[in-house]
Amino acid sequence: MPTAFPQEFRRDVIAVARRKEAPLSQIARDFGISESCLHRWVRRAEIEDGAREGLTLAEEAEICELKKRNRLLEQENEVLRRAAIYLGAGLNPK
Repeated sequence: MPTAFPQEFRRDVIAVARRKEAPLSQIARDFGISESCLHRWVRRAEIEDGAREGLTLAEEAEICELKKRNRLLEQENEVLRRAAIYLGAGLNPK
């Protein structure tokens, strides 16, 4: 996995890209990153700024956390369901 660039570096590169003084491919080359990486950074910045539709990083993190919580609750529910069946079977006199 490639190493992450510092946030300050990303902000500087995005600021240069937003000025549109050169093509994105040239800006990416000048800063030593791939063009697709620069496109992702710019798109993410636009989403965070509200200029583009999409989920912000905070929203994505919240959804991820909610999915984890939901998975845990489903597992707990399954354990309780099985325990109720097991305990219920022992209570029925025959």
